[in-house]
Amino acid sequence: MTVRIRRSAVVASAAVAAVTLFAAGCGADAGDDKEPENRSFALEGRTLTVDSDDSALELVAADVDEVKVTRWFQGKVVVGDDPKVTWAMKDDKLTLRMKCSGMVTGCSAKHRIEVPRGIAVTVKDGDGSIRASGFKEALNVRTGDGSVRVEDSSGPLTLHTGDGSVTATDVGSRRVDVHTQDGSVRLGLAAVPDRVASSSQDGSVTIELPAEATYRVKAKTGDGSVDVSVPRDEHSAHEVSAETRDGKVTVRTAN
Repeated sequence: MTVRIRRSAVVASAAVAAVTLFAAGCGADAGDDKEPENRSFALEGRTLTVDSDDSALELVAADVDEVKVTRWFQGKVVVGDDPKVTWAMKDDKLTLRMKCSGMVTGCSAKHRIEVPRGIAVTVKDGDGSIRASGFKEALNVRTGDGSVRVEDSSGPLTLHTGDGSVTATDVGSRRVDVHTQDGSVRLGLAAVPDRVASSSQDGSVTIELPAEATYRVKAKTGDGSVDVSVPRDEHSAHEVSAETRDGKVTVRTAN
């Protein structure tokens, strides 16, 4: 009995030492993956849905015939199953999954997705930042936890995050819908929009608009200042809404 107790103590001590060593080190970073994997997926229709549970995503409209995906991944588990990532395409839905479970874990994934031009894209990410650029069709982005950044796009935009900032620059979209629960919003419109709706529960909201039009503006904050300096007309066809519960609201002309 004494021998068994001693052996159990040794095993337990080794496990504690491994956990302590892992916890003391740096967490996993997908950027450390020097040999990323590549795969292409055929797209049958004119829309693409990306369903990711836990990954940073970069989406780019590109001169490609198929959806081209590059994947970086780093994973460590002290006690438990080996971490793994999977990807699959079915009915024009790209599903990205990461399995990382155990006593102490550290996993990180990043995907760069090149999308054929002329494709409308919907992105659903449970946890991870999202960047997108170059889209002329509708772009609908939602993440539970992470920042969202869009550049050089002109299709209708819907950008939502549960926790993180939202930034859109050099945007020629006629319709923009932006919301974050916790984070700032910054929009830079390169063309006169028909409708912009932006809101934050906790963070500043800044919208920059072309000066060559008048706007019907609704700006509101629960705790902070409001600064609207664009040309205003209550009968304008160009509607802009900027609201936050806690933070400054600014609606101004682009420099």
